[in-house]
Amino acid sequence: MKKLIALLTVFGFLTFGIANSAFAQEQQKSDEAAATEQVAEEVAEAAPATAQAELTEDPDETINQSLHYVLKDKFIQGGAVWMTPVLICLILGLAFVIERIFYLNLSSVNSKKLLDKVENTIKTKGVGAAKELCRDTKGPLAAVFYQGLDRYDEGLESVEKSLTAYGAVQMAKLENNMTWISLFIALAPSLGFLGTVIGMVQAFDDIERAGDISPTIVAGGMKVALLTTVFGLITAMILQVFYNYLLTRIDAIVNDMEDATISFMDILVKNK
Repeated sequence: MKKLIALLTVFGFLTFGIANSAFAQEQQKSDEAAATEQVAEEVAEAAPATAQAELTEDPDETINQSLHYVLKDKFIQGGAVWMTPVLICLILGLAFVIERIFYLNLSSVNSKKLLDKVENTIKTKGVGAAKELCRDTKGPLAAVFYQGLDRYDEGLESVEKSLTAYGAVQMAKLENNMTWISLFIALAPSLGFLGTVIGMVQAFDDIERAGDISPTIVAGGMKVALLTTVFGLITAMILQVFYNYLLTRIDAIVNDMEDATISFMDILVKNK
């Protein structure tokens, strides 16, 4: 009898425990469902506000964000294998451009003012003082004048030959690194075209593997391939603009040097 009561007691506890466990699971499920519904309602309520916020967002900030990320996104889409060499061409080309701009700015002098100083010095202090003046003055024009004055004792003919020879040397220095800029102007679009051709070959390989001419495959491959050409042409155009600007500056300096050299010879003949 006691065993029967004990078994009934144990069975009752087990039944009660299972029932409580089932009830707890059902309660948990109902709570989770209620929480999910509440979250869905909150999201549904917040969606119009978010859409309104997006519509009322500052358009200038959106444009700036677009400009900030468009080039980066297109660069990644074009592939680092071909886009990186084009970027290197742009960086190196701009480095040479900046170097030439600084050099040409330092080479530019007021030739008329320098000629007046040289003439006054020759008249008042002699050729030796004029040589010191040219030696202490920066720029290719002063260096040419110094070489001419250094041959003053050998005669005007020797001075003229010295001016011509050393003037050619200074003109060549003005054109230093210009060949590198022209190289990058030609190399950047060539790398872009090469990347485009290889990208098209890869696109046809993808079509062959897929076994079907899918517009998605063709468009995706062609898009990636043409991006290298776009960046290559942009690089070439940027460098070409600076290249023409530098050539214009060099021509102006050379013409000014030639005119100043003729005036310099006239000064020497006048004060012989």
